[in-house]
Amino acid sequence: MSAPVPTNLITGFLGAGKTTAIRHLLAEARPPDERWAVLVNEFGDVGVDAAGLGDGAAVEELPGGCLCCTLGVPFRVALARLLRRSRPARLLIEPTGLGHPARILDQLHEFEEQGALTRHATLTLIDPRQLEDPRVAAHEAFHDQAQLADILIAHKSDLCTEAQLAALTRWAHGLYPPKRGIERAAHGRIEAAWLDEPIGRAGPADPAASAEAPHHHPEHHHERSGPAPEPGRPVRAEQSGGDTAACGWLFHPEDIFERNALLAVLEGLRGCQRTKGVVRTGSDWLRVDADSDGVRTEAVAWRGESRLEVIGPAPEVTWDGVEAQLLAARRGS
Repeated sequence: MSAPVPTNLITGFLGAGKTTAIRHLLAEARPPDERWAVLVNEFGDVGVDAAGLGDGAAVEELPGGCLCCTLGVPFRVALARLLRRSRPARLLIEPTGLGHPARILDQLHEFEEQGALTRHATLTLIDPRQLEDPRVAAHEAFHDQAQLADILIAHKSDLCTEAQLAALTRWAHGLYPPKRGIERAAHGRIEAAWLDEPIGRAGPADPAASAEAPHHHPEHHHERSGPAPEPGRPVRAEQSGGDTAACGWLFHPEDIFERNALLAVLEGLRGCQRTKGVVRTGSDWLRVDADSDGVRTEAVAWRGESRLEVIGPAPEVTWDGVEAQLLAARRGS
């Protein structure tokens, strides 16, 4: 029988930098002779994060709703398949930024009792500036993620003032249960040693509490031009969950975007909570992110269809309008 797999839950609200942190861990913290696995979940139906993860990891993706809603058979099947096929030295689980982690911890506890894995610290990334954003600070998932963290990480600390960092520290000290650590990090550079911290002071999830935790199940609305995207006719998937809406687009591999035109579209989406994607520009594929901090791009090894997702649209943003702008940003348009 294989040894239990050390497992970490890495949570954080939209835009906190979870995927960036996992990519850093895979590149810098993973021993070269080890194979790690990542179970990644996205709020929208168009998966983006898994496409941006680098080599050295077996990746299993659950798009189309938070893990809290896809728990049960889909979650158990995906997790068991990932553990069986990859036999990883470590497992990282990245729920959507809108997910409530209590149910996930309950499910992991069941796998732990079966000897399949052993739970290590839950790491929660928080951008300290999010405490000043009412859309985030008042969100149930934001508070649940912080409450259930073993280690709470003030991420993007390089973009924060000392007053914002101090405000987060004061707020974090008021959380219960108390944390094993309140740390700082930037650019995804979280310490590998934090992964080996045990669960404890944050403790396991209370099954009764998780059963009663309020949660909005997302509703799916799809507009499709066919079973697969065609050149100039992307597949579009809309989704809403509670007070948060999202829309994703899947483009045919022959749809190639003009880099500057694409960047202009992304610049216009900075008022949204989060925009992310992997997009083909000429012979290159770029991982793109846009939020209030700016637009960021990075070359990735992904070679496939372009995909983009917008979460939490600004008031002036319409899905028809975004789609028209994206189509206009293609070469030859």
